[in-house]
Amino acid sequence: MTESAPALRKAPGLPFPLQEGEDVTRLIRRHWIYLWPSILFQAAFFLIPAVFAWLALDAIGLFDDLGMIFWLILAFYALFWVVTIFLTWYRYQNDVWVVTNQRLIDCFKTHPFNLRLTTIDLVNVQDMTIERNGVLRTMLDYGDVIC
Repeated sequence: MTESAPALRKAPGLPFPLQEGEDVTRLIRRHWIYLWPSILFQAAFFLIPAVFAWLALDAIGLFDDLGMIFWLILAFYALFWVVTIFLTWYRYQNDVWVVTNQRLIDCFKTHPFNLRLTTIDLVNVQDMTIERNGVLRTMLDYGDVIC
């Protein structure tokens, strides 16, 4: 007699199936402090050189001659930074930890064609440590959980 595999069911909003009798207790993402400074930094890397180049070309009188080339280069430059900012946001949205009544799941997608999924059954967890070091982590109430 063979034992059948447990029935899997698709959970809405999760890129992996849940096991039979498994319920999501908590869905956790990184703190927003990881996302917004990075996006602002990337936006500054886009805007500051673009504005500086536009003002420099205008100041030396070459903007009238090189205007179309400038806008073409700026469009490719902007496309690069828009894709970079989108991927930063995508990684933030798709880096989740799921706590269920049966296991802990770490799910991370760096881009749509990549998925890293790590699970551990709760019966195998013997020790957990919570670390929160520093003023910023204490004020914003976030830290690291080590199993």
